[in-house]
Amino acid sequence: MSGIRTYQSLRTLVTRLRDDLNQRETESQKKVVNKPATTVLLYAYNRTGKTRLSMEFKNEGKRKKKKNPNGTPDTLYFNAYTEDLFTWENDIENYQFHRLKINYDSKFFDGFIDLSLEPAIYEYLHRYADFRFTPTYSEVRHGAESFSRLSYINFWKGDETDIKISRGEQNIFIWCLFMAICERMLDGHISYQWVKYLYIDDPISSLDDNNAVAMACDLAQLLRRATSRKDQNGAPAPIKVVFSTHHALFFNVMCNEIGRAKEGEPKVTHKRYFLHRPNGEGAYTLRATEDTPFFHHVASLAELQMAAAPDTGKLYTFHFNALRSIMEKTASFFGHADISFCLKALNSEDLVLYNRALNLLSHGKYAIHEPTEMGEDTKALFRRILEDFTTKFQFELPDILGAPPTAALPAAAATPATAP
Repeated sequence: MSGIRTYQSLRTLVTRLRDDLNQRETESQKKVVNKPATTVLLYAYNRTGKTRLSMEFKNEGKRKKKKNPNGTPDTLYFNAYTEDLFTWENDIENYQFHRLKINYDSKFFDGFIDLSLEPAIYEYLHRYADFRFTPTYSEVRHGAESFSRLSYINFWKGDETDIKISRGEQNIFIWCLFMAICERMLDGHISYQWVKYLYIDDPISSLDDNNAVAMACDLAQLLRRATSRKDQNGAPAPIKVVFSTHHALFFNVMCNEIGRAKEGEPKVTHKRYFLHRPNGEGAYTLRATEDTPFFHHVASLAELQMAAAPDTGKLYTFHFNALRSIMEKTASFFGHADISFCLKALNSEDLVLYNRALNLLSHGKYAIHEPTEMGEDTKALFRRILEDFTTKFQFELPDILGAPPTAALPAAAATPATAP
């Protein structure tokens, strides 16, 4: 299928992403062979390898080579490892204080003192949360010299001090800190002069959809600033960006915010990909989705069709969660509040049965965290719902996943064969 490229390792995939962000010439004719983008947006399911890809991208930037003989890093990144720089220290004996310890050996915190980050952090934090924080610094000796480094952070709310915030609130705080650092980096602060790339992987774990949308809009605005950055002489000096996520809503908002033209602002040159590992191991595939930003929803349908194949598939009860989610997004696309829009478009004789199955089997103990293989009767029911849904709405299922195609219609504009 055209538009799909296969890569046998993370390193070759990183080479492709860096090529996308940089002008590349042929050695023989010194002819430009690609038009570089300033931003790459990746959508991928969990367990595809997004975190490892971000680390491989970072490691490639600091490998010693002809253009970088000293192995100087070039990538400021946010991923699961960034969140691991923060650990809780709790007063287990008296349970009187709680504080978030900082791994101050990381370059991530190099400019914290000089950058006056607290106001910038609060500028973001007040949009998502109602707690406040107090940083504490410690003197750290390195040989004969002593340095003041960020050591830990206390949180408070109203009259309550040294509170323990939730995991979601912790992730929000870390993200706001990262955004504040990016702001100062874009201002040209000396502590982050080495940064040429931003790599941001799944920054919204443990967040509700409202915060996800708000954070996506804030991030898109920051990335617009990064891609239009200029140096002290006014010459273009963009920070190149790779962004990856498994969160469909976050990805869609990012695509819309980055893709649309804004009056008085330069257009963001970007590329969108669906990243996949067809067999769960080995090779990776990239499919460009510039013209179909909702492709991942249809790719999810293709995976469900694979799982529902009688001879080769394996259906678990959590597949009802996935099917229900796709129906909800389809209904939302057509301006309806819930999946009853989709169900009414299907076989009317089975409406009650379908509705009961989708409500019962996509909740409670049947969640994805407790995978249970379906019984034969349930498998047959799932296949009927899936077949009715894909037939009625005429989705074109991609062969990227080995799924057989159905009737053709663009992924982002699937319409019912008949009005409900």
